[in-house]
Amino acid sequence: MVDSLVIQLPSIDSAIALAGEREENLKTLAQQTGARVVLRGQELFISGTKTQRDLSNRLVMALKDFWSQGKPISGVDILTARHALDTQRQDDLQDLQQDVLARTRRGEEVRAKTFRQRQYIQAVRTHDLTFCIGPAGTGKTFLAAVLAVQALLANQYERLILTRPAVEAGEKLGFLPGDLQQKVNPYLRPLYDALYEFIDPEKIPGLMERGVIEVAPIAYMRGRTLNNSFVILDEAQNTTPAQMKMILTRLGFRSRMVVTGDLTQTDLPSHQSSGLAVAEKILQSVEGIAFCHLTKADVIRHPLVQRIVSAYEQYEKN
Repeated sequence: MVDSLVIQLPSIDSAIALAGEREENLKTLAQQTGARVVLRGQELFISGTKTQRDLSNRLVMALKDFWSQGKPISGVDILTARHALDTQRQDDLQDLQQDVLARTRRGEEVRAKTFRQRQYIQAVRTHDLTFCIGPAGTGKTFLAAVLAVQALLANQYERLILTRPAVEAGEKLGFLPGDLQQKVNPYLRPLYDALYEFIDPEKIPGLMERGVIEVAPIAYMRGRTLNNSFVILDEAQNTTPAQMKMILTRLGFRSRMVVTGDLTQTDLPSHQSSGLAVAEKILQSVEGIAFCHLTKADVIRHPLVQRIVSAYEQYEKN
């Protein structure tokens, strides 16, 4: 028997938050439960079988901490809530939803969106060296940068060092205009973008001049010892084994390092082993080192990105 359930939302803001942009969240709720979900003003109408209605109601209530305060809800939030219901992890879900890592300069909350992201954050907080491996859009670099900036602003470290290999994805550095720094900057743009979310862009040049923040290609790390620093190595799949060993052995006293990469997007020549893949094999069981793996379920960009990652995974399996 098909029947309806009506949930009265407290405000227009809560209705907008629950519905999402172009009512994408309502579509996701319907996909996850099999129910028909319609919003009319501040009333949410759920129709379907009793099982479908009950699941929809539980899922909406699991997200109440967000929509009751008018906070944005993403498709990933809904999927994580569904996973929590299926695995009886409602208490963990509440902790996940309430653990705000930081606020951007615009006042937006930054928090883990999935349980694996939260495990990654906890690993970074408790290990001097953490590897995070996963596809594009899973927040590997962004979350590391959030933790690094927060630690820097709290005076836990004297320097924040962001580095990555300058390996070209189909283009050669020599053909780009400008001096070396100008040639390298495009490769470091994702790291700058993360900084701009938390530090006034006008202040960043001064911090870089004083060496408080350093953004540089991995080649600049050779021969140095990085003491009292928070180091992020991004795009680590494009390091050679020698480069990876070099950067890992730069870690100094009172320092922390996070290494991020996506082994499915290596731009190295086909005959060259990835330093990230080799490091995972060698260091997997070394005490004090954490390895975190994110998947397509942790993608927090446009919903289409998750489907793209999934399609490529299926193609490569075949």
